[in-house]
Amino acid sequence: MRTLICGSLAYDTIMVFPDRFSRHILPDQAKVLSVSFQIGEMRREWGGCAGNIAYNLAAIGGEPVVMATVGDDGLEYRERLAALHIGTDGVRHVPGAYTGQAFIITDLDDNQITAFHPGAMNFSEQSRVGDVAGIGLGIIAPDGKEGMLQHARQFAAAGIPFIFDPGQAMTLFDGAELTALIELARFVAVNDYEGRMLSERTKLPLAAIAERVEALVVTQGAEGSVIHAGGAAYAIPAARPEAILDPTGCGDAYRAGLLYGIAQRWDWQRTGGLASVLGALKIAARGAQKHAVTRDRVAHLYRETFGDALW
Repeated sequence: MRTLICGSLAYDTIMVFPDRFSRHILPDQAKVLSVSFQIGEMRREWGGCAGNIAYNLAAIGGEPVVMATVGDDGLEYRERLAALHIGTDGVRHVPGAYTGQAFIITDLDDNQITAFHPGAMNFSEQSRVGDVAGIGLGIIAPDGKEGMLQHARQFAAAGIPFIFDPGQAMTLFDGAELTALIELARFVAVNDYEGRMLSERTKLPLAAIAERVEALVVTQGAEGSVIHAGGAAYAIPAARPEAILDPTGCGDAYRAGLLYGIAQRWDWQRTGGLASVLGALKIAARGAQKHAVTRDRVAHLYRETFGDALW
C-alpha cells in the first residue's frame, strides 16, 4: 500500500564536546552568556521525521512516498530517497531556501544544545495530498504548522486514514487546533511525555482521546508501549537492543512499524511488536538512518522477543 509520509527532511550536524557544559557555563552569568566550545567529533547525518520513517518502512517492504519540502541543497537527499526505492512524488523544491538544518552539540553527560533552522519546512503547505496518486494510508509527522493542518484536512477529505504524530511540533498548536487534528485522524501516536502534554493542552484525558480515534499509541522508551484500541489496552514489551548508542530516530522507526502493520491489517499486538523491534534496531546505531534493517534481521529479533514468526 502506497503510504504518504508527510513531515520534514533535514540534515543533522551532530557535534560532541569532550567535556561538560556545566564546567563552562556560569549560572550567575547566564544573562551575558557568551561561550565557545571546541568540538572533538562531528558528523553530518540524514534526518527529518519523514526521511527517518520512510527509511525504515522501505527497508521492511513498505511503499513509502515522502511529502516534504527541500531547499536548494536538497537534491542530494532526493537522490538518496530514490536510491532507497522511496517515492519522491511529494518532495517539493523551494527556491532560495535551505533544507531544514539541525545543529546539535552533545557533552559527556549527554546534555544537548540544539539550534534548528526549518528553512523549506516553512513552505510545507505548498504541497497537497492530492498531488500524489494511489495513496491508501498516511502519517502527519512534525513539519511546518500550516502544512500539518492542511494535510490533515486533505487526508480526511479524501477519506485516507492517517496517523497524527505531533512530536516536537506540538507546541505550535493550541488546544482547539490539536483537538481538531485528533478528530480528523484515524490514529494518534505520542511518547509518554507528549501524551501528557497533549492531554493538558486539549483538556482531554488520554482515555477520551482514545475514544475519538481507532487507536492511540503511547510509547514509553525502555518500558515498551501501550496501544489503546477498541476499549482495550495492548501492552507491547520493548525488544532488547544489541546496544544503546543513540535514541535519535527511534520514535520514527517505531512509527514505520505501525504504518506497515496497519497497511497489512495486522492485529495491534503484532503491529506493536514490529514497531518495538524497529525501535530496538535503531537505538543500537548512531544516526537516524545508519542502522541496518532487513526483513530477516527484523524477523529474528521479533521471534527472540515475542516467540512467534513475524512474516
